[in-house]
Amino acid sequence: MLRITSRNNEKIKNAAKLCSESSYRKKTGMFFLEGLRLCCDAAENGIHPEEVFVSENAMEKYASELEVLLDSCDDCYVITEEIAAKLSDTKTNQGVFCVCKTLDKFSNIDKINYNGIYIAMENIQTPDNLGAAARTAEALGLDGIIVSGGCDIYNPKALRAAMGSLLRLEVFSVPDLPSFIEKCNVNGMNTYAAVPDNTALPVTQIDKSKGIVCVVGNEGNGLTGKTISSCSSKVTIPMKGRAESLNAAAAACMIMWEMVR
Repeated sequence: MLRITSRNNEKIKNAAKLCSESSYRKKTGMFFLEGLRLCCDAAENGIHPEEVFVSENAMEKYASELEVLLDSCDDCYVITEEIAAKLSDTKTNQGVFCVCKTLDKFSNIDKINYNGIYIAMENIQTPDNLGAAARTAEALGLDGIIVSGGCDIYNPKALRAAMGSLLRLEVFSVPDLPSFIEKCNVNGMNTYAAVPDNTALPVTQIDKSKGIVCVVGNEGNGLTGKTISSCSSKVTIPMKGRAESLNAAAAACMIMWEMVR
């Protein structure tokens, strides 16, 4: 394994840029993973790391756990603790990082299972919310997640919050969500817009007799008017007290539970 000691090394600068810039991830077709569990889980699930960076301490501390990761990568580099701190997006890092090619996760929308159950996320800005929703979607056995606008699924915070789910789930990227919803309607799916409106259908009354898509909106502004209009029904989570709405991830999780319950 080669050793890197300079923070200004081109490979280190490239990895740091992949961590921080969505536009650079899209331009290069690469993404960045941090953390022992996430990196090793990716390797164990057939994701081929192009480069792996491991700190000196991590090499000693996680020697046995790192075997799968190191065996699967093209190039591995031992880095200093100072470089590990530069690459890390967390306060306390484990010293394990890798760079991978972006996956073919944005499946052809024509492949959607019109008898399946999906959660759609419109303009979600907080990566933790997207990651938490994906993790719940996988845990509950949904057929996939639909993403329209908002943060990128390869955002390091989203990947950590998802605990690998965004790398395993069927993900559909939809630039025009209302048009997609209309297509789902035509193909016999029940489409629901999640809104904080007590006149909407309670989430406990979702019709499960056929395929379902339920859309959760932006943290501050909710769903766009066009998306709400395109859905066949509006659905809401009845709330008591003075709370007017829920966190996007919390709302998505409750809705997903009701869709599969």
